[in-house]
Amino acid sequence: MAGQNQKRVAIIAGTRTPFVKAGTVFKKYSALELAVFSVTGLLETHKIQPGSVAELVFGIVIFDPKIPNIAREIVFNTDLPSSVRAHTVSNNCITGIHAISAIYDSISSGRSEMGIAGGVESMSNPPILFGKKFSRILLDASQQKTVGGRISQFLRIRPWHLKPETPAIAEPSTGLSMGEHTELMAKEWKISREEQDEITYQSHMNAHAATEDGSLKSEIFPLDGIDQDLLVRADTSLEKLAKLKPVFDRSAAGTLTAGNSSPLTDGASAVLLMSEERAKTEKREALAFIRAFEYAAIDPNDGLLMAPGIAVPRLLEKTGLKLSDMDIIEMHEAFGAQIACNMKAWEQGWKEKAIGKVDRQKLNPLGSSIAVGHPFAATGGRIVTTLAYEMQRRDAKYGLVSICAAGAMAAAMILERD
Repeated sequence: MAGQNQKRVAIIAGTRTPFVKAGTVFKKYSALELAVFSVTGLLETHKIQPGSVAELVFGIVIFDPKIPNIAREIVFNTDLPSSVRAHTVSNNCITGIHAISAIYDSISSGRSEMGIAGGVESMSNPPILFGKKFSRILLDASQQKTVGGRISQFLRIRPWHLKPETPAIAEPSTGLSMGEHTELMAKEWKISREEQDEITYQSHMNAHAATEDGSLKSEIFPLDGIDQDLLVRADTSLEKLAKLKPVFDRSAAGTLTAGNSSPLTDGASAVLLMSEERAKTEKREALAFIRAFEYAAIDPNDGLLMAPGIAVPRLLEKTGLKLSDMDIIEMHEAFGAQIACNMKAWEQGWKEKAIGKVDRQKLNPLGSSIAVGHPFAATGGRIVTTLAYEMQRRDAKYGLVSICAAGAMAAAMILERD
């Protein structure tokens, strides 16, 4: 929330790649290539002079160890001048919000007037690692000074050493995946399979309608002739969703399916932020201003994806606003169950005071992550972009962003229009 000496920060524009299922049409592109494409699209679509950008903060979750600061490489691979400061952030599904809040901090404090925040994920191309034993052999061999010494180390290799290890979507602290944790949440909060499937169905229907009327396509910079998200299922139905088998708890008690869970996704997003004064100087209309944001963390045993249950109430209390003041509510859909659990926590009160019941007509009116896709680090930028443009279209006063994250964390943000 901007103080007396802080500058107001405007969301000016957002551009992203289409979001597609991992392992399909974008598997030939690295994370860096997708990120460069989203930033290039932002610069070109909105006619931004590259030399006017002071800072770039970009996020990634599944990163290439050979590129530890992908943000700086984005600068070198676009028309941005090398003078642009750039750094990389990573915090699971709230990575994109961290990138946006980093640029916000820089602008509001006067260090910059304009910056780009974004995130990318190429889940088609995770780094392939080897076990500790094989890695140790390779390191020991590299330190040998003679050919014989290197050969002696290589002779230690056994066939099972060659089995690769790919990054696992599981909590290091608990050993359970996000889906397994969410099954526990669904049981604790008594969330039915029917409610999860209803949330899923509505997400696809809203995303389909927003694709057809051009709302979602307007924020996409086409790649390889693809100008829309390829995960939206216009032909789904509650009957089709009900036939899917549970995937995380395969017993009769399981409720999470591939249908009511967000898919593994490739994609990138980029958002342009400016100080209010700079936007006026450049005669650019602000889509919305960042009113305030909040981060929260809880114990994973309290519910891995339940931190929005406290982040949003705290944010509303800090701003003096009410849930009913929000014209649009954008909740990241990691799982249908996670949405239902957190809405129930808001309504009943959980670790924080109750804030009321969500008006379903205000919830994810253009669909969200289950239908559109969820490239971890790109989701924050995608949600803020979608919300800001929809607020402009509706001339809405307030919009709420709520995103849960692995590690039992969450981010919440309020956008406002004058």
